[in-house]
Amino acid sequence: MSKKQRKYTKEFKAEAVKLAISSSSVSSTAKELGLPVPTLHTWVTQAKSMGEQAYALPTGEKGNINVREVLEENRALRKRLNRLEQEKEILKKAAAYFAKESL
Repeated sequence: MSKKQRKYTKEFKAEAVKLAISSSSVSSTAKELGLPVPTLHTWVTQAKSMGEQAYALPTGEKGNINVREVLEENRALRKRLNRLEQEKEILKKAAAYFAKESL
């Protein structure tokens, strides 16, 4: 007997992983979705290696976040902050220069 290999869409996989990460048990989520447990475990492991992590708020609300996206955003914000601090220093020096000249 040959096994029929089912194909899943990327959207389905992503939603299944989100459910599994935010739930208490990957196995129970797999059973609820009618998936083989090892398949969902593989998808979750792949998602975590790509940076997907679950979090829980103090209110009990659960969610997930892509760590790579957060790190990229953090890097961009630090770069912008550095540039703005440099501009601020230039403007301070210019203001001091023009204050001296006006006296």
